[in-house]
Amino acid sequence: MSTAQFLDQSGQRPKSAALWPAVVIPKEAIDAEIERLAAVPRPANGRRRALIVHPANRHSNGLAPGIEVALEVLLPGERTRPYRQNSTQVNFAIGGKGHTVIGGRHFEMKLYDVCNTPSMQNYWHGNDGKERFVRLTYSNAPLLEMLNVHYAEENPPAAKPVKRAEMSEEDKERRKSPFGTFRLNREGAHLMPYETLINPPTVESKALHWPWQEVKAHLDKLEALGKDYIGRRLYLLFNPATGRTNGTTPSFFATMTIRPPKIVDRPHRHSSAAINYYFHGSGRSTVEGEVHEWKAGDLMLSAPGWAVHNHASKDDYVYELTVQDQPLHIAMESLLWQESLKLPLAVLGQEEGLGTNRAAG
Repeated sequence: MSTAQFLDQSGQRPKSAALWPAVVIPKEAIDAEIERLAAVPRPANGRRRALIVHPANRHSNGLAPGIEVALEVLLPGERTRPYRQNSTQVNFAIGGKGHTVIGGRHFEMKLYDVCNTPSMQNYWHGNDGKERFVRLTYSNAPLLEMLNVHYAEENPPAAKPVKRAEMSEEDKERRKSPFGTFRLNREGAHLMPYETLINPPTVESKALHWPWQEVKAHLDKLEALGKDYIGRRLYLLFNPATGRTNGTTPSFFATMTIRPPKIVDRPHRHSSAAINYYFHGSGRSTVEGEVHEWKAGDLMLSAPGWAVHNHASKDDYVYELTVQDQPLHIAMESLLWQESLKLPLAVLGQEEGLGTNRAAG
């Protein structure tokens, strides 16, 4: 019989987190892995897939502790078996084109298009074209695996609406607390009965599609704002179902950014981890004092949680997709943000947000 242990923490002082180093996965390494995946015999389930794992990771298969990044390849004429899981995904096309069906919704996925996969919705991917269809898939599976609650299944049954059991009026009354939810004291603490606890308000979670050419038309307008605009030139691929947490999925946001030439950000830090895929231009990122060069086609863990970092573009325009686990941290009330190292940190989502960290001009 297993027995829990007591771990004495008396007088223990707070410890600093052991930061993972930033890491760049160069385009050449990604291209080589695409070639390897394309050359293996087609798997029975059609999923040619490789995880991109941080070298410091000893606890999950993530590129960041709670963010899994998979490289997925479909050859012409191939499709995957249906699949579903209780993790959610951001899907990003980085090569060729294909189609994705999620929860019965069909999306034609072209280069740099993005779509999201909600929890427990059946999905599959197909390639009816003449080129390889290559995607990066970002998932919160590592977090659920560390919690030991990640659920996944292949060839799931067709989704059907859940029918509530018919109950008599007498049975309904027996299952309902006569007191309801009520305020306990003047400070605002409340008490909530069981039947309300297990029946929270529902929010429809839909698969959505952000076609790159439509996004780019709006993104390029931000460049035209000129030097008077001091904000970051980006758009969040916003999923309204995430509400105040500003997400593309409940765990992640995905943003598309345009960086004009020779833009340098001021150093800042945040507890959310950030992973960038650069698909045009080149530049550098300085993370905890170490300079990392990057170019189009590179993938980078650019901001390990709470690491001081900043980014700079070189002589050309930069386009990038950034995935962060910021919505998860907002929901957990753990999103620490220090927009300027000269200012105190803030808890975003609980305290007022901050302006841009880039000076005008």
